[in-house]
Amino acid sequence: MNDIIKVENENDIPNSISEKVWIEVENTKLGLIIKSIDPENPVLLILGGGPGIPEYLLESEYGSNLDKYFILCYINYRGTGLSFDKNTIKQKEDLTSETYFNDCIAVAKYLCKRFHKEKIYLLGHSFGTYVGLNITYRYPEFFHAYIGMSMIVDQNLSEQLAYQYMYEFYKGKGKTDRMKELDKYKILFETKSTINFKDPLTKQYFEKVRDAYMHESGIGTTHEMKSVITGIFFPSFRIKDFSLMEKINIWRAKMVTSDAPVITDAFNFNAFETINKLKIPFYVFAGKYDYTTAYSVQEKYFNRVTAPLKKFYTFENSAHSPLFEENEKALKIILQDILKK
Repeated sequence: MNDIIKVENENDIPNSISEKVWIEVENTKLGLIIKSIDPENPVLLILGGGPGIPEYLLESEYGSNLDKYFILCYINYRGTGLSFDKNTIKQKEDLTSETYFNDCIAVAKYLCKRFHKEKIYLLGHSFGTYVGLNITYRYPEFFHAYIGMSMIVDQNLSEQLAYQYMYEFYKGKGKTDRMKELDKYKILFETKSTINFKDPLTKQYFEKVRDAYMHESGIGTTHEMKSVITGIFFPSFRIKDFSLMEKINIWRAKMVTSDAPVITDAFNFNAFETINKLKIPFYVFAGKYDYTTAYSVQEKYFNRVTAPLKKFYTFENSAHSPLFEENEKALKIILQDILKK
């Protein structure tokens, strides 16, 4: 049985959709946000980043305007956001890649059945591209096309490049305190190696340094966002479609899932070695300032992979979230090249 709660609708258009939905999947309830101005629109499932921070935070803060052209569905992964429950803490080790893949296919099936579609569109962002690339590779029959935004394809290499960029950035600014702090973690990036979140030094770097320094240097969530606190934490408490407890659960989930098996898998995933061919159209949205998932690594992978149709789009003024940073350009691409309107 599914639970549906109507949430605030920003327009007065008859038959438009604005819902929080929970569907039962393998002994848990997955939370979804579904919005559209037209129930006849094609369906777009968005697999967000994190996975602890729901992608809908960016939607609510910046607005993608995608609900004008799609039935837009934001998934809250198992154990996160709207899908967080008391079992998350007890069963963190069950948050595996296979579970996440199966959950997302279950959501795709639900959307096809509910909205009477043979196939849907899929957009993955950051961590969501790890899930998205794997499920489109395995289950292409469910999808018209796949949009990979800020793609994880070889995160070990990407982290090396990000570290080097931040060091040179602070060197150019004469910020010796930042350089000294980064020097503490130099050993992690001297060679391309497996990322182990249970290693104390690695854990310290990712929890206390990486995100803060990325945002300071303009290579984080957006090119203009300089602080995780002001750019992510405070806005998370402004998501109007989440209750107060649901907002608190965002951060409870973030702490619990930070070293879940699926996170380790995503950071050590190498698409160059595992997925070199897709059976559906493939589009990449990449921000020029993105080092969270390095632009150059995404471009290199795009040039390697084969697909019936593929296109790579550079967003010159964006870092890690081009859909929200350069929304007009992204929408034009989606309408003209992907939906072909």
